[in-house]
Amino acid sequence: MKTIANIIYLLAIAITFSSCSPTNYLTLSVTQPAPIYIPKRIKSIGIINRSQASASNKKLDQLDKILSAEGKNMDKDGANAAIDGLFDELTKNNNFVTIKIIDSLDIKNQGLNIFPAALSWEKVSDICNTHKIDAIFSLASYDTDSKVDYKVVTKQVEGPLGISIPLIEHHATVNTIIKTGWRIYDVTDKIILDEQKINKSLVSTGSGVNPTKAVQAVIGRKADVKRISNNIGKNYALSLIPYRIRVSRHYFVRGSNNFVIGKRRAQTGNWDGAAELWEKELTNPKTKIVGRACYNMAISNEINGNLGKALDWASKAYTDYNIKLALKYVNVLKYRMAQEQQLKQESEE
Repeated sequence: MKTIANIIYLLAIAITFSSCSPTNYLTLSVTQPAPIYIPKRIKSIGIINRSQASASNKKLDQLDKILSAEGKNMDKDGANAAIDGLFDELTKNNNFVTIKIIDSLDIKNQGLNIFPAALSWEKVSDICNTHKIDAIFSLASYDTDSKVDYKVVTKQVEGPLGISIPLIEHHATVNTIIKTGWRIYDVTDKIILDEQKINKSLVSTGSGVNPTKAVQAVIGRKADVKRISNNIGKNYALSLIPYRIRVSRHYFVRGSNNFVIGKRRAQTGNWDGAAELWEKELTNPKTKIVGRACYNMAISNEINGNLGKALDWASKAYTDYNIKLALKYVNVLKYRMAQEQQLKQESEE
């Protein structure tokens, strides 16, 4: 009973302190620049598969003959799935006029799990001139690295007479790491616009009364490898476009009756109405209240898309009234303004 009473007491204290917090929080949607920048002048894209499936798959385990057979063309099929995913998603990008998969090239890398050196610009120019494209998207490397964890466990099962009897069960877990390497070549400026490795993992499990049955239960992993590889290609294409995220902000809800009422207005989405009340506190005789009002005016302007005015109000809240929360907000707004400028420049190209 004493323990329960202590828990209730601590919860009551936590609720009391949270209800007395001088701030509340909100979330808003902001646009982020594309992780990978592609100049607007690039209209025609060629996709090449430079990866090379391993000549022979690694021996996963002495008990794993079935998996070895299943994985015979896994690298080849997985690489093709990644290329297809990239192609399908790029065709949805309105910035490009022509997108083609160039599968007539015989360009190999050094083999299994090796991220090869970049193509020479002479070779890039030759490919682009031949196929009339402005840039090359290259799947430079692809490899699936699989490891099998095998164990035998004993479990109790109910026999025909209702008596528990021990049963030997074989468990197999296959951990497959899908490793891809990508490059984007801009033939005009002769620069590599992006170069990165993207790895994903897949865990498949199976069990049975003997090792063969246990391994057979995870045969479906090849389809999963192709699905994940396809998603890798799609997500790589999506990294070329701006995206929206939700961000959180704190604003003051205590200090005067106007802050309390302003909180209720904000909670109903009436941010302009809340700002009318915060603006009234800019002439409050208490400097702390004025500082909070300045900070909240910055929040109001950011919500309305006026980042410059938001920065002015946040700076004033910190420099003139020492609102500590405002200093961090100033840096957040500067970062947002830099991103907005980047987005504007990219749209004006």
